[in-house]
Amino acid sequence: MPMVDPAGLDACWRRLDDRLLAAVAAAEKRLGAPGGDPFRGLHLAAPDVTATFGEAAGVPRLGVPPDGPPGWAEPLEWLSDAFGLTEFDLDVVLICLAPEVDLRYERVYAYLCDDVRRRRPTVELVLDLLCGSAEDKLRCRDRFAPGAPLSRHEMLHLDPPDGIPHAPLLAHTPRLDAQIVDVLLGQGGVDRRLAAWCRLVAPDPDKDPEDPGVEGATVDVVTSMVAAARARDAAPRLYLHGTARGARLPIAGAVAGAAGVALLCVDGTAAARRPELLPLVFREARLHGAVLFLDDLDALREDTEAWALLLRTLASDQGITVLAGARAWPLTGDVVTGVVTLPVEAPGAPRRRACWASALARYGVELGAGDLDVLAARYRLDAAQIEDAAAACWPTAALRHSSVPGLADVSAAARDRSGHELAALARRVRPRCGWRDLVLPSDALAQLGEVCDRARYRERVVTEWGFGRLGRHGLGTSVLFTGGSGTGKTIAAQLIAGELGLDLYTVDLARVVSKYIGETEKNLGRIFDAAADADAVLFFDEADALFGKRSDVQDSHDRYANIEVSFLLQRIEQFEGVAILATNLRQHLDEALLRRLAFAISFPFPDEESRRRIWEVVWPDVPRAACVDLDLLARRFVLPGGNIRNIAFGASFLAAADGGVVRMAHLMHATRREYQKLGKALGPSDLAVVPG
Repeated sequence: MPMVDPAGLDACWRRLDDRLLAAVAAAEKRLGAPGGDPFRGLHLAAPDVTATFGEAAGVPRLGVPPDGPPGWAEPLEWLSDAFGLTEFDLDVVLICLAPEVDLRYERVYAYLCDDVRRRRPTVELVLDLLCGSAEDKLRCRDRFAPGAPLSRHEMLHLDPPDGIPHAPLLAHTPRLDAQIVDVLLGQGGVDRRLAAWCRLVAPDPDKDPEDPGVEGATVDVVTSMVAAARARDAAPRLYLHGTARGARLPIAGAVAGAAGVALLCVDGTAAARRPELLPLVFREARLHGAVLFLDDLDALREDTEAWALLLRTLASDQGITVLAGARAWPLTGDVVTGVVTLPVEAPGAPRRRACWASALARYGVELGAGDLDVLAARYRLDAAQIEDAAAACWPTAALRHSSVPGLADVSAAARDRSGHELAALARRVRPRCGWRDLVLPSDALAQLGEVCDRARYRERVVTEWGFGRLGRHGLGTSVLFTGGSGTGKTIAAQLIAGELGLDLYTVDLARVVSKYIGETEKNLGRIFDAAADADAVLFFDEADALFGKRSDVQDSHDRYANIEVSFLLQRIEQFEGVAILATNLRQHLDEALLRRLAFAISFPFPDEESRRRIWEVVWPDVPRAACVDLDLLARRFVLPGGNIRNIAFGASFLAAADGGVVRMAHLMHATRREYQKLGKALGPSDLAVVPG
């Protein structure tokens, strides 16, 4: 809508004043001279009542039709064009707007209503002011009907008189909607009822159409589609489908930029909590002449009534609308037609690299070409998230006591900008383990390195070398860790995440597995959907509980259990990130799972040499006495690495309370406690304390 100058309505106020002066003169003639009855409007006298029977029913008592064309101000003309208002409708708007500009109009309306309590016009007063005959008055009642533009667009509300909910229409008070008042009086901004979850983004004439945050090919297709629809006088409706949420806003912004108008961004999750305001959202876009961008529609689809209201409102709207959600657009029958669905994906590595280069340059952060390649391949962020991460580099470096931001600081800022939804579904673990903390056979270590390389160079192989064109399944990095408890599976998961510069998210089975049919799949589906947008390593411990073997169907429980496993197998194959499954019971896993995995790494029980190496690496900065014999411990106690770490940890507490140096006596005592926990007994010779 054009910027409103309240002074531009002066001609309209003069026209209204002339009409009201004539109406006051007519009322004075009809009611008697002022001062004749000091209590007029406060009581009813019999002569006044009987006098009304001499008047024809429905004849306007005050109507003085204006002479010549109305000459509406630009804002009112725009309102008429945008919402299909007639000259009568605009007169109604002006009459109702007048008290918002000057309270003297309240006294005028009270006098004309012959009731000092009615300080706003009634429907009858409006009809009397605007209609010249009983026929006109009857015909114009339709302009207050629910289907008329003023009511349909919620520009005008009809308030019944106090205490009379079923009063006749003529007794109702028409009231302009607060946002319409604000717009007509030049008070811009988003409707106060929508401001908490809607924002208006003004068009940027200086924006580079080749901005790396916008996918050029996608934008060309979208803007061409919108232009073609507008050329046919059709309402362009676009649905962006996919989990790459960060790619939606740039596309919607490009549509608004191509049209040269603002973008009204609406949070669909918040709208789902106030669905009755959806018609106001569409009206707000039209008031600002903006493209409506309604994101996260999935929450609205959970409420049948809210979704039906959205479809009805969308069907009657003629503006440019961009909708977005993770789920496919449903078949809506004859309610909404012409919705074009466009799959959207996050920007690829080359575009992300360009975003990183430009954003870091703006904030004075200098990184080498190799570091930019790492950032682009490692973090699947959109342009806005990259800009935000670049802005946070300097504070992040300060927290790390670094004078100049480096790759580690930029990576930390990038990690903080992804995975927020996943954090609500899985437990976030900051990787703290490195290669020195893991003792495994050389082949297993080599496989872990290959896992890191596959994740690190996935973009090159899948995108640049074209494997992605062969299909979307099996393009992720899915890994199976098998081995007994304490053999290093969890440490290996942390190591991979740390090598890739990503966070580790451990799936809590208690949050996922449900006794109710279909709930487990729904919970897992939410985790995979959230992980698709997060730059993280997904870790399923005790995976056999989820990916167990399918069995012959004996009853309905077997059938649903098989459906659950089949669903998980499909999702693990479709997942394009890094997913690690760990189990102690490989034989219990479904065979079809192994085909869908990129790696299967065995974690064997450590032999004596491996146990000796574990005893060496479990100590961080713990002071040890010279008498501590690691060879003896490795030879005497056949334990996996997890139990060895428990013993070292427990012995450190004993030493802290007894001189501050770990001795063999502390280690033997901690070993005995660990064996008690395992339900095993040790003989006196096993626990013989070496002097010292």
